[in-house]
Amino acid sequence: MIPISVVRIDEAAEQLVVEVIRSGVIAQGPMVARLEREFAATVGVEHAVAVNNGTTALVAALEVLDLQPGDEVVTSPFTFVATLNAILEAGATARFADIREDDFCMDPAALAAAIGPRTKVVMPVHLYGQPADMNGILPLVQQHGLGLVEDTAQSLGATIDGRGAGSFGLGTFSLYATKNLTTGEGGMITTNDAGLADRLRILRNQGMRQRYQYEVAGHNYRLTDLQAALGIPQLASYEQNVRRRKDNAARLSAGLADVPGLRLPAELPGRSHVWHQYTVLVTDEAAVGRDEFIARLTEQAVGCGIYYPKTVYDYDCYRDHPRVVADPAPVADRVVRQCVSLPVHHHLTDGDVDRVVEAVRKAAGA
Repeated sequence: MIPISVVRIDEAAEQLVVEVIRSGVIAQGPMVARLEREFAATVGVEHAVAVNNGTTALVAALEVLDLQPGDEVVTSPFTFVATLNAILEAGATARFADIREDDFCMDPAALAAAIGPRTKVVMPVHLYGQPADMNGILPLVQQHGLGLVEDTAQSLGATIDGRGAGSFGLGTFSLYATKNLTTGEGGMITTNDAGLADRLRILRNQGMRQRYQYEVAGHNYRLTDLQAALGIPQLASYEQNVRRRKDNAARLSAGLADVPGLRLPAELPGRSHVWHQYTVLVTDEAAVGRDEFIARLTEQAVGCGIYYPKTVYDYDCYRDHPRVVADPAPVADRVVRQCVSLPVHHHLTDGDVDRVVEAVRKAAGA
């Protein structure tokens, strides 16, 4: 089976983990601080604050923006559930702006229609490694005086006109096991605002600036030095790994360009894609439906995944939730019925990519 994702930790990370174990400092310490510095440089910001996972990164980012009961956060309906859960945990009401099919991200036109008198924060999702159209979103945020939290969980290193995703507002990242860069579990918040960075560091540490000096009611959102030691060596090779993902995506697109009914992803002008996922749409013009397409790929030992099978609010636990407003999202409603992600990770060989192309063509009846 060619898997949809692979987790491999190299010798450099093993050695650094052993170094941490032998140091006796395994909780948050100098390795976390080093990871923060190097991560900030990668994104192109002044500050990075490490936390224990990507969901708490979202929650903390929303919390430092001082949301009040009744405040609304507008986000994408096509995302992992952590995006919505974080809004609810922060005490806000979730609203949704539909996506565009070309990037799977928030449509600025839909955002403009969704902003209302109670809107406090806009939360675009940079999905699959493709950054959202920040040139369309940012002016709306500024015009209405709103907070901006970027859900950059899948898009470390992606850029918009050379500017890093996660550098426009408060950037939030996931370092979960299957992400392009992983610490097993972990997260990061990025910002150019020194005051917000300071508040985030206090918030993640039970509200303490110094031991037993509590300034706010906080949380234990700390990352450990053991986890940071896994991530630091990956930053050194991250650009090389993304280049490999780009090469794999280009080979997939070249091999599948003429398959009827299959809509391929693309790196859009002015935006760099880091290819966390390579997601195609099995459209109504395809020879087979999406489920049959997946079954045929599985028979050929090619892994694939549906990210995501429903719009994020289309589950029983959210349908009648008083703080979830399920705004119409016709594009997202269609995309969830058609999307399939194919292997694109940097551990694939050229032969693996060729096998994926062959299997997809066969599955699609090409």
